[in-house]
Amino acid sequence: MPEKEKAAKPDKSAGTGKAKKKKWSKGKVHDKLNNLALFDKALYDKLYKEVPSYKLITPAVVSERLKIRASLARRALQEMLAKGYIKEVSKHHSQVIYTRAPRKGDEPQ
Repeated sequence: MPEKEKAAKPDKSAGTGKAKKKKWSKGKVHDKLNNLALFDKALYDKLYKEVPSYKLITPAVVSERLKIRASLARRALQEMLAKGYIKEVSKHHSQVIYTRAPRKGDEPQ
């Protein structure tokens, strides 16, 4: 008879017990960017080939697409501006915006 009494007792894991304590998350984890600090020949050629075709050119865009550091992107864009590959649209102390320079045949008359 004692065996029947044990089976008749309600099981605590059926939702009648206390709720589990909430576990805290470790927070959002950002992937470490492994951007290059110096140009190699292939990347430098890619910069001069691709960047002048972008409609919106900023150091952030160049850094993201070419996987280079933002400081390197800023210097590269200053060099491209001096050579006439791109045109400055807006300059602010923290953000510079460039666009593609008009080609020789595209200029309005």
